[in-house]
Amino acid sequence: MRSQIKTLVATLALATAALAAQAGPQHDAADPAYVSNPATPRVDARQANQQARIGQGMAQGQLTSRERQHLQQQQRAIAQAEARAKADGVVTRDERRRLDAMQDQADRGIQRQKHDAQTRRAP
Repeated sequence: MRSQIKTLVATLALATAALAAQAGPQHDAADPAYVSNPATPRVDARQANQQARIGQGMAQGQLTSRERQHLQQQQRAIAQAEARAKADGVVTRDERRRLDAMQDQADRGIQRQKHDAQTRRAP
């Protein structure tokens, strides 16, 4: 009888451990380094705005094809960094700051490229 109880307790402990492992990493909600919402609407809005500015620059001839390619590569890098940040279901404060810094750099690049002396040749 005692061995059956020990076996039952051991089985329950293993089952509980397996369920906890499947649930993924646990984050302390009181820890200010973690944000419970993995959504990044501000990043998404800035990304859409930057894409529109790049499109506008091309339409107005302010960007060359090479400049556009470079700016689009920056946008892809930001999207990939955002996907990595969301992968574990939690976007930390540091991850948000990094995304914000990447977008600040992209903003400066778009501004600089749109207003430099290079223009696209008319087709």
